[in-house]
Amino acid sequence: MKIAEPNISTVLILSNVWPEPSSSAAGSHMMQLVCLLHGAGYSITFGSTAAKSPHVSPSLKNYAKTVTVKMNDASFDALIKNLKPDVVIFDRFMVEEQFSWRVNEHAPDAIRILNTEDLHGLRRFREKQIRDNVFHLQTNPQSLFHSDDGRRELASIYRSDLTLIISQTELNLLVDVAGVRAALLHYYPLTYDNKTSSSNLPSFDERRHFMSIGNFHHPPNRDTVLYLRDEIWPVIRESLPEAELHIYGAYATQTHKSWSQPKNGFLVKGRAPEVSEVMKSYRVLLAPIRFGAGLKGKLLDAMYYGLPSVTTEVGLEGITEPRHWEGWSKPEAADFARKSITLYNEPMTWRKTQSQGFDILHKRFNPQMYDKPLADRISLLREKLYDHRLSNITGSMLWHQSLMSTRYMSRWIEEKEKAAGSNKKT
Repeated sequence: MKIAEPNISTVLILSNVWPEPSSSAAGSHMMQLVCLLHGAGYSITFGSTAAKSPHVSPSLKNYAKTVTVKMNDASFDALIKNLKPDVVIFDRFMVEEQFSWRVNEHAPDAIRILNTEDLHGLRRFREKQIRDNVFHLQTNPQSLFHSDDGRRELASIYRSDLTLIISQTELNLLVDVAGVRAALLHYYPLTYDNKTSSSNLPSFDERRHFMSIGNFHHPPNRDTVLYLRDEIWPVIRESLPEAELHIYGAYATQTHKSWSQPKNGFLVKGRAPEVSEVMKSYRVLLAPIRFGAGLKGKLLDAMYYGLPSVTTEVGLEGITEPRHWEGWSKPEAADFARKSITLYNEPMTWRKTQSQGFDILHKRFNPQMYDKPLADRISLLREKLYDHRLSNITGSMLWHQSLMSTRYMSRWIEEKEKAAGSNKKT
């Protein structure tokens, strides 16, 4: 697909992690964005505050120069002065808080884009509700944006020229509940090509056992594993004594692996060697997600590889309505186990669910629907940046006030570390 040539040339992406598609959906989404920008003709520099791991996308070097950046350090000022970026993308609001004031100071005409991946405030708000056993978001959704994370994230959105939102549900929350102008937001979900179908994937009879998957750094995934082990799997195992549940996920520690119960067929295996091959071998994916935000990449991956899943309304959020998914379940253990057993045992239901997955990917997550509109949106923003910022009165107010404390704290830390370094030399 031909994307219009942009009016800008240099993009700086800043993140506190390196993209790891094999570890998380966020890593896949970031590489999707990198590939889009590269294909549109942009020169990309990817900077991260983290040390590189062996799981960084091997293709990143084909699309971008990579640099390590330091927080609270003047070396970043030198980097951005030398690079003179036309666009700066902040990967998550914490990165925007840390670096945007420096970008605004040294590259004021650069378009500032926030990539949320998911609304962190929403995820953490729901996690607190699970801990407190209090659920009021649906009846009082404004309370989300009165939480500390919700306020910080909202402020970051207003300070940015454009914010990428991965879930339509979250875009609606921001517009309808928080009152954010649609001109500040852009829906850009995970996308999948149309290269898979039931004809080139293992059949129902060729697949065995259950699986679950999720990065163990992510709190919703850890909660899911323990909920499966303690509440759901014992019920399933009683009806299907020969079945096993295999748990995959990046960054599984020995503590996580100790959650295994081999006698009960519950096995924590750690990082999947190759997600595509693993998913093609199992019959049902279990994802009893009780809190979270964004898009659940594990569910979309499963659809792509023809693996039906059982999940909750939170799991399906931003993907499809529960009434359109055979594997939808209430989060209660008994209902979830019943749906899982049915899907595992009934070929017709299994095939219907697999077909639903292919249909959802084709209609809602096709790259042709989203890549060119985002490239065009960035180009148009470059042309109209002055007027765009003039209309963002709340953002202007925040730039005048809110980041001053962050700026002066960062300067204070910088000077303190310089003084400590000088004392060591003497």
